[in-house]
Amino acid sequence: MTGAVVLVGTPIGNLGDLSPRAVEALRDADVVAAEDTRRTRILLSAAGVAAGGRLVSVREHNEAEMAEKLVRRALDGARVACVTDAGMPGISDPGERLVRRAVESGVAVEVVPGPSAALSALVVSGLPAGRFVFEGFLPRKGPERAARLGRLAVEDRTIVLFESPQRLVATLADLAGVLGPGRSVAVGRELTKRFETVWRGTLGQAVEATAAGEGPEPRGEQVIVCAGAPEERVEPGDEEIRQALRAELGSGASARDATDTVTSGLGVSRRKVYALAVALRQEGKAE
Repeated sequence: MTGAVVLVGTPIGNLGDLSPRAVEALRDADVVAAEDTRRTRILLSAAGVAAGGRLVSVREHNEAEMAEKLVRRALDGARVACVTDAGMPGISDPGERLVRRAVESGVAVEVVPGPSAALSALVVSGLPAGRFVFEGFLPRKGPERAARLGRLAVEDRTIVLFESPQRLVATLADLAGVLGPGRSVAVGRELTKRFETVWRGTLGQAVEATAAGEGPEPRGEQVIVCAGAPEERVEPGDEEIRQALRAELGSGASARDATDTVTSGLGVSRRKVYALAVALRQEGKAE
């Protein structure tokens, strides 16, 4: 095998989700870069893989420094597996700097896909999943948090957020205040684990329920999924309505039938459309 950095997805809670390919990648690695070597040692033991002396710690505070060392190892032919405590490396966890340095140095980067808390929460939320934005953790306070929340207020894609149990209640309240209490939300807790729960409702209901001790439980890992902002509907102008009517009348439709078709298609007042249809008929006769 040639040297490479291999990103390995690990379970977000259920050890049964560790794939055979992930086990193989961890077994064959010369170095295992782990966010928490103690947790990774437990994972390797559960998978029947010997840790040996291969584990090195790569955390947020030392990732830039360790990236240089690990990339040099890969350039010398080593296979460097990168794992985090749960999920995919680089997603709100260490891994991004290592990948960037590897790419800059011409080192091959491979990926062994695995569980993702963000995607798991999204697909189980019941909210639209065709277009979404992942926001990770919001800034804890100050103008940075306010600015991020302000941008989310007009985001029309489904929004996925991570949050700690200690800040869940405050974040739900902030989201309700900025996005609006009627916005739909799902809160996934301890996904794939024994006590997995998914709470669904509106942001306003979530705030009221948590205050009463009945809402999303602020314990364990939390993923918040919010519906995107509703699209602002622009009322069609008279000329747009006339163009639609001309097309219908030109095909031989009566004023009444043309009115029904255009009203349904544009979602405007039937009275207004009929008045414009009659006017167009009269203009046609005058010509």
